[in-house]
Amino acid sequence: MSDSTSPPPSRSQKTLARVLGGVTRGVILRVTQSPRIAPYVQRHGLRWGASRFVAGESLDDCIEVLHDLGRRGFRSYAIVLGESVTDREAVARAVATHAEMVRRLGAEPLGVTMAMKLTQLGLSIDEDLAFENALEVLSLAREHRMFIRLDMESSAHVDATLRIYRRLRGEGLSNTGVVIQSYLRRSAGDLAALLDEGVNVRLVKGAYLESPDVAFQRKADVDRNYIRLIEMALDRASFTAVATHDDAVLDRVSAWVGSRRDGLDGRFEFQLLYGVRPNLSERLVAAGHPVRICVPYGSQWYIYLGRRLAERPANLVFALRSLRGR
Repeated sequence: MSDSTSPPPSRSQKTLARVLGGVTRGVILRVTQSPRIAPYVQRHGLRWGASRFVAGESLDDCIEVLHDLGRRGFRSYAIVLGESVTDREAVARAVATHAEMVRRLGAEPLGVTMAMKLTQLGLSIDEDLAFENALEVLSLAREHRMFIRLDMESSAHVDATLRIYRRLRGEGLSNTGVVIQSYLRRSAGDLAALLDEGVNVRLVKGAYLESPDVAFQRKADVDRNYIRLIEMALDRASFTAVATHDDAVLDRVSAWVGSRRDGLDGRFEFQLLYGVRPNLSERLVAAGHPVRICVPYGSQWYIYLGRRLAERPANLVFALRSLRGR
């Protein structure tokens, strides 16, 4: 994962990175998720460079990466890729997969957490179905002393996700948390309400295509709201995960945490994505910050890859370099 294992980019690659950095995230999302392009990239993409961002297609692949990260001083969390399941048999398979993850990871000396998307558990079919499935998985996770965060998806699912989160907490399951996305206009209000409930929250910028009436369209507005949410959460949340690769945000949060006499008493960590700027994660750990790496795996990696490229278009350079080296 270290950048030191890869050759430095050439001048032409640096130029390409600057050009790609100007490509809008909307263009990348539309292209990478095109039904005409998807099957081809799904067939060849792991060899072309997607393996930089995805541990592999099996849980065994994921566990191997988790052990490697642990040896190098990182915390980690695992997630099986997939979303928007609309078939009940597929939902049942997703529940079984998450249960297997809990049993396997709970038996490993890793201290790993998990994340799961409620649309994998049936939210696109029926909210009560998703709740019952999440209740089953989280109850098993509690037996294994594991924490599982409910991922946040597109704006259409925010209300249902927050309702299910609160229902799970009402069932006595404290081993769960939520995600708030700064690109949504509603997020400050959502977070303010959750803070009164002692929330464990991950703060992200967001990676879905949304209309202007529900989401900020300018990066400056998303970034400004992100800082606002971080300030709110660090002050009052039971635990805050700041999930970003933005240097300006990381430096600002590092300064805030360092200026506090209590150091937030273990109520804070940075969260980064596997394969994205690995030298950054190493630098943060070397500086003494708690860093947790998101390690995704599974056959449904294609949409995930598209969002990673959209968040940082220069990541396309890595895929192109891998393709050239075949």
